[in-house]
Amino acid sequence: MNGTPDAVVVGAGPNGLAAALRLAAAGLSVRVVERGDRAGGGMRSEELIRPGFLHDVCSTVHPMGAAAPFFREFDLASRGVRLVHPEVAYAHPLDDGRAAVSLRSLEETAVRLGPDGPAYRRLFGPLVERGDDVIDFFLTSQLRRLPTRSVAAITHFGLNALPNVSWLARRYFDTDAGQALIAGAAAHGMLDLRRPLTAGLGMVLGMLAHHAGWPLIEGGSQKLADAMVTALEQQGGEVVTGHEVTDLREFDGVPAVLLDTSPSAFVRMAGDRVHEGYRRWVSRYKHGPGVFKVDWVLSEPVPWTNADVRRAGTIHLAGTLEETIAGEAAPASGRHTDRPYVLAVQPTVPDPTRAPAGGHVFWAYVHVPHGSDVDMTDAIERQVERFAPGFRDTVVDRVTKSPVQMEEWNPNHVGGDISNGETSLRQMLARPVPRWNTYKTPVPGTYLASAATPPGPAVHGACGDNAARVALHEVFGMRHAPPLRPAMPG
Repeated sequence: MNGTPDAVVVGAGPNGLAAALRLAAAGLSVRVVERGDRAGGGMRSEELIRPGFLHDVCSTVHPMGAAAPFFREFDLASRGVRLVHPEVAYAHPLDDGRAAVSLRSLEETAVRLGPDGPAYRRLFGPLVERGDDVIDFFLTSQLRRLPTRSVAAITHFGLNALPNVSWLARRYFDTDAGQALIAGAAAHGMLDLRRPLTAGLGMVLGMLAHHAGWPLIEGGSQKLADAMVTALEQQGGEVVTGHEVTDLREFDGVPAVLLDTSPSAFVRMAGDRVHEGYRRWVSRYKHGPGVFKVDWVLSEPVPWTNADVRRAGTIHLAGTLEETIAGEAAPASGRHTDRPYVLAVQPTVPDPTRAPAGGHVFWAYVHVPHGSDVDMTDAIERQVERFAPGFRDTVVDRVTKSPVQMEEWNPNHVGGDISNGETSLRQMLARPVPRWNTYKTPVPGTYLASAATPPGPAVHGACGDNAARVALHEVFGMRHAPPLRPAMPG
């Protein structure tokens, strides 16, 4: 691309690339500038330990990637991106050898829950039946308009979503299995489970297991990032890697600049262009707990006591509802715990292409206090051993990443917070600052397009897509954003 582009996107994560593709679909010349040596952000995949063993550095399981309106329009299959579904979407083992499991079928999941089956159907049935409408409303409306479709399902969601997941679990479920299953899903939000909105997090992820599934991307999450880059380049756009932006004046003369960054990074880059009021609001923006992650190369699959857990893509290791709540309360209050909630994924169960024949990769992380430098490897492995005795005998090698290292790898993960901001009720409604249009910044023509804007974290592309639509309207006078261009043959 020669000369000054119509738009620049800073950051080549899923939101930055989504923004770039929407702008390019409008016929604009688009340049993406990325600090790292590869595009992808949280979707990057690397041979972290040994050649041939592929690890996703951050995001691995993509329920939103399968369900979100942006990626439905992008049409993954036509871009050569293949989703692979584990037989069990997620599992929550218990100490007596039992496990609560979420299967693709809502009915089969309900049957497995025994006496909690009818309540499970009542909670999730209306949401699964109207799955696309529910997801589309929350990803595209910014909660600033009333639903026009599937009003009953969305109302059902709203009435149950606002409280905490402890309330939801005890209201609907009587067994330890049913309660643990919903709590384990809710804990993905990295929020104290006694706080409001955590019920909604559990409901969304629980519903997605039956609606679009909890798939992985065959060959690693990087495949999705690469497909988005290819689509952009086919439209004349470009991605420049290895370039860190420190001053927005670098883009003087560019009509639109979109930032897939943290709010504090925007303020630093903007300098004195940002007024003191906005700067103060950004200084109050709260980041949540960090993550401490371990990646392993294994000689054989994890020897879970429960056979169903061996078929799962995602495993929540925390025991009962009470233990799960306690495990997440600790990092939220600045403490470490010997019995953490462990979120684990076994990618080679549904996708053996990620390792040489006979080899296996496995990863897990725990939530820890923001910016922690405490090594949690032993605590994580003890939780795995609790439900898979002999696990340590399968470990060939491991590598760890602390919250500090997470931020070094991706500056959007401030203090190890992979959500780019706490997902509390207040911050989901006013993200990152209390403005009617939170994508707009005080710098004319400059927009935030990261997970620090609505609808928040996950690989759904909606933050970038929504920001691009605002820019198209305000800068380029397009009231209606054009559809994404279809995949080109070959």
